[in-house]
Amino acid sequence: MKLIHIDMDMFYAAVEIRDNPALADKPLVIGAKPHERGVVSTCNYIARKYGIRSAMPISEAYKRCPQAVFMRGNMHKYVEASKQIHKVWDDYTDLAEYVSLDEGFLDVTGSLGLFGSAEKIGHEIKQRVFEETRLTCSVGVGYSFMSAKLASEENKPDGFFQIPTAEALRELIIDRSVRMIYGVGRQTELQLNSIGIFTVRDIYSCRERVIQSLGNHGRQIIALADGIDERKIAPPSERAAAQSLGKEHTFQKYITDREYLKDVLRLIARELSFQMRLAQTFAKTVTLKVTFANMTKITRSQSGSATNKTNTIYDIAASLLDKVERRPIRLIGISLSGFTETAVIETQLSLFDDFDDVPAVDKSDKLDDVAIELQKKYGDGIVKSGSELISEKRLGEGG
Repeated sequence: MKLIHIDMDMFYAAVEIRDNPALADKPLVIGAKPHERGVVSTCNYIARKYGIRSAMPISEAYKRCPQAVFMRGNMHKYVEASKQIHKVWDDYTDLAEYVSLDEGFLDVTGSLGLFGSAEKIGHEIKQRVFEETRLTCSVGVGYSFMSAKLASEENKPDGFFQIPTAEALRELIIDRSVRMIYGVGRQTELQLNSIGIFTVRDIYSCRERVIQSLGNHGRQIIALADGIDERKIAPPSERAAAQSLGKEHTFQKYITDREYLKDVLRLIARELSFQMRLAQTFAKTVTLKVTFANMTKITRSQSGSATNKTNTIYDIAASLLDKVERRPIRLIGISLSGFTETAVIETQLSLFDDFDDVPAVDKSDKLDDVAIELQKKYGDGIVKSGSELISEKRLGEGG
């Protein structure tokens, strides 16, 4: 198998710099303005020198680099750039798995006879992406998911690297941190450190200790450290049912106020709705994700008629939250799944029907269409409903 992993360099920030070259020599943070509640979506490499990173609270980023340029993101621009990028990638294979707007895996095993080696394809993709978008990307070529991912990270930014075999992978990572292994996050790293496992070499030397500590997860870590990774990209027909779109928010302190939590859900619903409407798709299932203060995670889902409306998504998520036990919450999020290109439109009577022939649901659609056009022109966040403004005001007052 020949896999290519492509990761756009500081994607949101790069789009803004492309459109405004005056930002190129300044630390740039995308997410929110100083003193607004929010987190860093991404930042350029100059800002990263100050210790700023994705998902960091904006307040902390401002403390570290008050002279940085802070901007709210313009999701429409990023989606449009992503469509251009994906169009290039799709020219080389129909076996693609997009991790996000700016990152994806391509299985080019079946494309080698048409386009040449995986190395040639990778270089060609890099060149075309830059020529067509003026954005750079880092490309990794490997024999598996993990090898391709690690290869793309090896020479960032604007890099290219290959890991052709399991032996090459083992040689590359043997003396590196266990965090190099797919699935080893901060908590797993701490567990491994507690039993004297700090590097990949330690995993090789203490296999039984890893299994005793982590069970099946430990066995998976050992297999990946050995270069064994049998994950594959499924054909589009098999992936469709598993696709989802989600967004979540991690709080700086544990939250028990349900109205505050619903304010966050309302704003998350707005962002998801915006992305769905730009893509002209609808979702049948809304899933609420909650992480409690003790790190226990739960999900609650509800399926029904396909929708991409902010209020519908929010109402379902809020009703699911009402059924969750009242405990301090560390993280809350919404994901949408069960995508379709059509929605069931339910016509309903309203007070408007006494005055004209336009059903209320159509009025809502027209207002949403106007909002989308304004957002396309001026950026995400230019149009907000009264309830959204109230939510933002309460969030601001809550710090």
